[in-house]
Amino acid sequence: MNLYDVYPLNDIEITKASGSNVWDVNGQKYLDLYGGHAVISIGHTNPHYVQRLTEQLNKVGFYSNSIKIPLQAELAEKLGQVSGKKDYQLFLVNSGAEANENALKLASFYNGRKKIIAFSGAFHGRTALAVAATDNPKIVAPVNQTENVIFLPFNNEVALEETFKSQGNEIAAVIIEGIQGVGGIKEASKSFLQKIRSLCDEYNSVYIADSVQCGYGRTGQFYSHDWAGVDADVYTMAKGMGNGFPISGISIAPKFKPWHGQLGTTFGGNHLACAAGLAVLEVIEKDNLMKNAEEIGTYLIEELKKFEQVKEVRGRGLMIGIELPEELAHVKKDLLFKHFVFTGEAKPNVIRLLPALNLTKEHADDFLKAFAELVK
Repeated sequence: MNLYDVYPLNDIEITKASGSNVWDVNGQKYLDLYGGHAVISIGHTNPHYVQRLTEQLNKVGFYSNSIKIPLQAELAEKLGQVSGKKDYQLFLVNSGAEANENALKLASFYNGRKKIIAFSGAFHGRTALAVAATDNPKIVAPVNQTENVIFLPFNNEVALEETFKSQGNEIAAVIIEGIQGVGGIKEASKSFLQKIRSLCDEYNSVYIADSVQCGYGRTGQFYSHDWAGVDADVYTMAKGMGNGFPISGISIAPKFKPWHGQLGTTFGGNHLACAAGLAVLEVIEKDNLMKNAEEIGTYLIEELKKFEQVKEVRGRGLMIGIELPEELAHVKKDLLFKHFVFTGEAKPNVIRLLPALNLTKEHADDFLKAFAELVK
């Protein structure tokens, strides 16, 4: 049997990882500013993380949600403390797409409506409704197509207000990334997120903050939406939540009342996943990683803005987009194969930096030195 060939692969095999570095099969060391797509939040093979998972695996690795799993309650309590949403409720699943699917489903259960507002440039996942709310027709199969999703221009308050005026009583939810990832590191303005909050309040719609990539402390606040000074009704989380172990969840406002069977999952919230999730939060809290993300991210952004060859630097904290002119489209590839630095990308020519939240200034300087050589 062959693998189903859907991934364009770099010819690199990683065999070792530690902190913000990885090594390939030939012993070549790389600086990882990609984090496996914003997943590595507290560094590769973090000692506390490894210990937490190892100890749990030696006790019990898995049982289903048919029995009590105290680790789930422990994770919910810790998440409430670190995120500042102590009165919210936690439902655990396995991936970002699942988190968004369940958030959208919960919204529809809440107000009995069908329509969803999403935005240009959005990426919410590849499963049924999540992909329908993703602004990429190429990956939306015919079976996923629905008239229930309304796409509006990103950061356009007038279009948002007009849509609510005409269809507000049909709108179940508004789903928005605080900073678009796949869309090119584009940040929702504070006033736009505040407008979403006020309109959702007025029309009893649900504000879903997709924090799959822009959450978990990456911007210096726990959720990037927090910079707008408003609370969402539901926050979706994944990626950095488990530092590589598959875990995701939705943080649900107290106004939502659960009933048995409303949502469900086989693997979500299993013992190992919760151990991983707890380890991540414990390290974020103990090592003050949100502050580090903000400080090192601000430093990188300020330094990158000094390059006149760069068209624009966008983002916040350690979620950074570097938009390059077409003639510098080679830079991402050269960073990897000439300077051994992993980065992400967004089409057409945006380099994405999504490193671990404990990235050091020395690592940032190593990247800046390599970048400077390539854009001369």
